Amino acid sequence: MTTPARPADMSDLEWLVAMEEIRQLKARRDRYVDAHDWDALQALHAPDHISYHSAVPGADEPVAWTTSDEMIRNVKYIMTEIDDVTIHHSYDPEIHFDSKTNARGVWAMCSAKVSDGTKNRAEWQITHGYYYETYEKREGRWLFTT
Repeated sequence: MTTPARPADMSDLEWLVAMEEIRQLKARRDRYVDAHDWDALQALHAPDHISYHSAVPGADEPVAWTTSDEMIRNVKYIMTEIDDVTIHHSYDPEIHFDSKTNARGVWAMCSAKVSDGTKNRAEWQITHGYYYETYEKREGRWLFTT
């Protein structure tokens, strides 16, 4: 990301409030995924959300989901039919505002997956990497858009 962290017309207070709102958005997303709270998770995403998922079983390349409905349906399947218990942690955000209502973020992440051993696979797995996301403020609240 090579643009400034915020546009010139965004005040210090607007910037700090927006940063915290996006941090809270991300925190809720991690928690709702692990809690399997699908309605609450979907409410954090724009209806036209686009998601690229690299952990789709049988897929050689990341799969694109082009609506929040499609993303939730697939994440729900992955999390309930394939995974057992997950724990997601996101930290060290780099958030850049392209305007007062559009932002991009990169978050370091670590997740753990624990299986009870009944699905013929490893009983635990640790994953780490980065989330690359975009956000848009719509009707007064920040939502994930990609």
